[in-house]
Amino acid sequence: MNEIRIDALLPAEMATRAEYLGVRKAEMPAFTMFMLSLLAGAFISLGAIFATTVAAGGMSVTAADGAVAYTTGLPYGVTRLLTGFVFCLGLILVVVGGAELFTGNNLIVMAWASGKVTGRALLRNWLIVYLGNFVASLATAGLMFFSKQYTFGSDSVGIAALKIAVGKCDLGFMQAVALGILCNALVCLAVWLTYSARTTIDKIVAIIFPITAFVAAGFEHSVANMYFIPYALLVKGFDPAFMAKVGDKIPKLEMLTWEAFFINNLIPVTIGNIIGGAVLVAAVYWVVFLRVKKI
Repeated sequence: MNEIRIDALLPAEMATRAEYLGVRKAEMPAFTMFMLSLLAGAFISLGAIFATTVAAGGMSVTAADGAVAYTTGLPYGVTRLLTGFVFCLGLILVVVGGAELFTGNNLIVMAWASGKVTGRALLRNWLIVYLGNFVASLATAGLMFFSKQYTFGSDSVGIAALKIAVGKCDLGFMQAVALGILCNALVCLAVWLTYSARTTIDKIVAIIFPITAFVAAGFEHSVANMYFIPYALLVKGFDPAFMAKVGDKIPKLEMLTWEAFFINNLIPVTIGNIIGGAVLVAAVYWVVFLRVKKI
């Protein structure tokens, strides 16, 4: 007779579950995989929208001689904490709602290392999911541009969005790789922790601290950046009246270009995300809990 348990799964059981889910994800039909990856791109973008709006809340708007002046309203760490907390919305929607996220799917490496998923199936999943995440993120950025939500808060939301994107485009290559490694180690740890969950509440609580930590610390997430930077580029490129008002409030605005998006951020951050998720989390846990089975 099977024992009925309500306790969370133990780490060794989590590893077996990660292996099982990796096989399911790799064997998913391409159309289903792509549609679910579109959802994940949109979900992470929603988290980014929430985070940008809250980041703008770190600035108080005051009137000075008839002009609008922006001054810091909250300490840096507090603003980052709140921004990271609300960004959790994205991964909660992905995990609980069901979607395919490139960064989380780095954990499929555990099933690959056990020989249950071929290298071709692994790369097929990553390619399709990455593309779907990218398409949905761009589409969400376009929709948000037409909403003109960036003008809310007396333009403070748009200023926050532009500053976030400029900071991401102003990274050095190795710096972006390192920030990407640290980010996806935490993202994959969040997903890994959800494998222990028995309830939806368990999953949500498991997600909150690792995701809040990576955002608060300023680490780089490739899929989130597929929204953050294109959104700011659309504002910069297609609303000259808005930029005429706020452009002088954005240091290094010239760094915000499509070339910098790909070269300075997306490519190195993606490399770092793969290392952080596939090597530092998936490979390590495979060695600890599944390598004996393979031998």
